[in-house]
Amino acid sequence: MARVFLLAGVTEQMKVHLATGEADAQLWEQFVKTHTQCGNYHRWGWKRVIENSFRWPTFYLMAREDTQILGILPLVWQKSWMFGSFLTSLPFLNSGGVAAESQSAKEALVAEAIALAQQLRARYLELRHRLNPELALPTKTHKVAVVRSIEPNAEKMWAALPHKVRTDIRKGIKSDLTADLGGAELLDAFYGVFARNMRDLGTPVYGRHFFSEILKTFPDDTNICVIRHEGNPIAASFLTGYRGTLEAPWSSSLYSHIAMKPNMFLYWKILCFAGERGYQLFDFGRSTIGSGTHRFKKQWGSQDVPLYWVYWVPEGADLPELNIDNPRYRLAIWLWQRLPVSVTKVVGPAIVKCLP
Repeated sequence: MARVFLLAGVTEQMKVHLATGEADAQLWEQFVKTHTQCGNYHRWGWKRVIENSFRWPTFYLMAREDTQILGILPLVWQKSWMFGSFLTSLPFLNSGGVAAESQSAKEALVAEAIALAQQLRARYLELRHRLNPELALPTKTHKVAVVRSIEPNAEKMWAALPHKVRTDIRKGIKSDLTADLGGAELLDAFYGVFARNMRDLGTPVYGRHFFSEILKTFPDDTNICVIRHEGNPIAASFLTGYRGTLEAPWSSSLYSHIAMKPNMFLYWKILCFAGERGYQLFDFGRSTIGSGTHRFKKQWGSQDVPLYWVYWVPEGADLPELNIDNPRYRLAIWLWQRLPVSVTKVVGPAIVKCLP
C-alpha cells in the first residue's frame, strides 16, 4: 500500500506507505525518539505487543519524502461479532495518534487511515492524542490524563501532600504493609490482585500474556509494584516509563483490605520510586472527568491534561458510545461479578480484546 499525496499549497511530494520490516522499524524508532509529538505508545515495540497478545492486525502508516520521515500513525484493526469492526490508534492504551512534521503530512496520514477504514468497512476510526492534533474531524475531550510533578527528595514530596493523603498513607504504614518493586518476578502477584479487582468491578480482565509481552518488549522501562499484608498481595500496579514520565496504566487493590488504605500506600511508594529513578512526572493514567477514580487521583495535588480522541465515521453514522453505565450492560456486569475469578481469567481475555 503506497499513495502519493499532492496537497493544496504544498510543493513537496510525499508518499504514505505501510511500515514493515526491520529497516522501516529503525526509521520509525528514530522518528519517535526525536519528535516532540511522540510518546511512549508510538514506539515500534507496542506493535509486537499487540500482535502477540491479541492477534489483531496492525497497520503502521509512515509518511516520507525520499529517505526523510515526515510523520507516523499506528493503527490496530479489531473485528468481532460482539462489538463490530473499528480502527484505533491505539486500543488498550491511552494515546498513540498521528504525529507529523507538518499539517500536510498529518492530513495525508489521516486521509490514508480513513481510506483504510472504508476499505475494511470499519464502523469508525478513533485516534487518541495527548496534544490537540487540530484535525477537521469530530473530537471528544471527555477523558483526561492526571499527572503530578515528582520531587527527587521524598521528604519534600511528603510535605507537599494534603493532610488527608498523609493520614491515609500512615494507616498503611501502621498496618505493617510492605512494598516490593521489581519486574517479571512480580507478575503473578500483580495479576492475582488485578484479576480479582476486575472481577469485582464487573469488567473482563486482560490476559496475563499481555503484561508478560510488555515486560519482554520493554524490560528496562517496565516495573511492577506489589503491596503486601502479612506476605499476601493486596494491591499492585503495572508501571511503564518513557522520556522522564512514569505511568501507572493498570493498578488495583483488594476491597477486603480497604480499611488499611493499601491503594494510598501503593501510590506513595510509586511516587518515591519515581523520584529515586529520576522521573520528573508521574501519570496516574486516564480518567473520565468527575468519576470516582478521577477524584481519587486529584487528591494527590495533580493536574488534568486533556486528551483528544478524534473520530471518523461513515456519513450519517453516530459517534461511538461505549458506556458501562448503559442499562443494557447492567445485567452482564452483575453476572460477571458473581463468577469465580478462575473463570474470569479464562473467559475475560477473549472479551476484553474486542474492546477499544
